[in-house]
Amino acid sequence: MSNKPWLPFPAGLALALTLPPLPTGFLAPLPLILLLNQGGFWAGFLAGLAFWTLHLIWLPQSFTQLFGTWLGALPFVPLILIKALSWGLLFGLTANRPLARLGGWVLLEYLTNLGTLAFPWGLLGYALVEAPGRMLAATGGVYLLSLLVLGVAYGLSRRQYWVLALWAALWLWLLPQATPDQEALIVQGAINPLQKLQGVSAEERYFQLTRTGLAAHPEVDLVVWPETAVQRVTPEAALLGRPLVSGIAAYEGGYRNRVALFENGRPIASYDKSRLVPFGEFFPWRPLLGGVYALFFQAFGLSNLSDTQPGTALRTVGDYGAYICYESIFPSVARIQTRAGARVLINVSNDAWFGPSFGGLQHFQMGRLRAVENGRWLLRAGNDGVSASIDPLGRVVARIPRKQPGFLLAPFKQESRTTLYTRLGDWAVAVAGLLLLVGLYRGKTR
Repeated sequence: MSNKPWLPFPAGLALALTLPPLPTGFLAPLPLILLLNQGGFWAGFLAGLAFWTLHLIWLPQSFTQLFGTWLGALPFVPLILIKALSWGLLFGLTANRPLARLGGWVLLEYLTNLGTLAFPWGLLGYALVEAPGRMLAATGGVYLLSLLVLGVAYGLSRRQYWVLALWAALWLWLLPQATPDQEALIVQGAINPLQKLQGVSAEERYFQLTRTGLAAHPEVDLVVWPETAVQRVTPEAALLGRPLVSGIAAYEGGYRNRVALFENGRPIASYDKSRLVPFGEFFPWRPLLGGVYALFFQAFGLSNLSDTQPGTALRTVGDYGAYICYESIFPSVARIQTRAGARVLINVSNDAWFGPSFGGLQHFQMGRLRAVENGRWLLRAGNDGVSASIDPLGRVVARIPRKQPGFLLAPFKQESRTTLYTRLGDWAVAVAGLLLLVGLYRGKTR
């Protein structure tokens, strides 16, 4: 163990600076060299405290500005402490066992994808989102990319400098050109989310922007509106003359966050969001914490919010794998929809909740990998951005400025090929588990 026990703290800060939205992922192995080999519980706790504070600093920034009260920062504190504690436990289990820590790190990433409080943010594989080598996500998903980032750091810590050639290849890989053959009109309304929460209708703005866009681009094959763009779609949608995929704020036995496909003004398929945001769309343990929630709702100037009703099954809407906002950071959502026959992915989102922070850009960059993992074009419609078209190799081929109303002519293509990741899923996590066991066994036998 180092005689400088404070070192994990700056290393954690440095690691956070290598993940989206910053384009500095090529530096990610450097702080990991220290973190794979540094100390036990307290080293992990300090590193985690630094990493998560900086990586998620958008959370208090956005909430305090959005709601106009410092109380918006309070949920940040327990979240950071819990995240730091999980790193401490990992480091304590794998003290002096860097190979075990490598595998355990990826296994811990996967576990954050599960359960009531699932929050799979900050995965190391996202350091490669700007690297052409992200195409390997089509083989093993974001968890394979995490293994690669950690593996390079592990090799460098063992003076296996040949891994630098592998790392360089990931950043210098030449990718083939994409060949889209269709175009969508993505409409960005840029409407204040609090006004929408209070029932302000946005339908006229979306129809106006759509009519303007179609007049300028009559060749469009599809129209896409973002998450909860409207509460209903009127028969006027038939006059658009194109299929419409839209987010809907639906009320059927409670509130449902829905995305639906309309043809000739009529809904022909829909999907209700199933991976809900904890403490945002549903409030865990409400019978126990109801009084605490009521105090926060009052402080934020909100009524007593009810839980969103989750969807019961992941399914496509026609040929489209359409999922909603937060679901874009769960690899399994897009994968299941692709396996069910989706030929194009559509992510409708409302990142206006992030306010002026970098949280919206971070969310967008992570979601790009869903296109790569499944070999599908991804059309992303955000209320205030990021609205973009992403090709199956993860390149952003078209986007429009954030925070302003507008529309985007977004190229895409319907794909039918199936990637190894779509077929086999998160096999890289099993490899990580094996590395954890091997590393623990080797440490025990020494």
